[in-house]
Amino acid sequence: MEIFTLLETLEDLLERSRSIPFSKKVIVDKEEILDLIKEIRLKLPDELKQAKWVKEERTRILDEAQKEADNIVKEAENRIISMIDEHEITRKAYEQKAQIIETANEMAREINRGTKNYADDILQTVEARVKEVEETLGKFVAESDILLQETIKRIKKDRNELK
Repeated sequence: MEIFTLLETLEDLLERSRSIPFSKKVIVDKEEILDLIKEIRLKLPDELKQAKWVKEERTRILDEAQKEADNIVKEAENRIISMIDEHEITRKAYEQKAQIIETANEMAREINRGTKNYADDILQTVEARVKEVEETLGKFVAESDILLQETIKRIKKDRNELK
């Protein structure tokens, strides 16, 4: 990720800077720091777009899983209706119907669970990266702090919705 390279450059710049005697403060090139911060700001929206894409992708996958589960249940119901002709077939059909519905429901639960885990993993990664950006930038990106906090809250909210 380019943003992490920029952050490493910022760290290197701070580490290379001359320190003020008897303090932890350093003298830095203001223009160089500001240029790096501008570049980071330009790259930051990509991370936010990726988080939005992950959220939309999660919704799409959940919708597809639900449609697939509904189709499986409808298919099972249609199959059962066609087997109602005789008493023995009817009994077997009811048994198969229950089994197919249970299988379909289990598959839907499994797909749903997998989708939520996938989306949660991606959101967790994005959340961690956003937190890393927030920690590294600290006081140099004060106006971006509000945006980062809102993003983290949004990600946590999305993750909580998954659970």
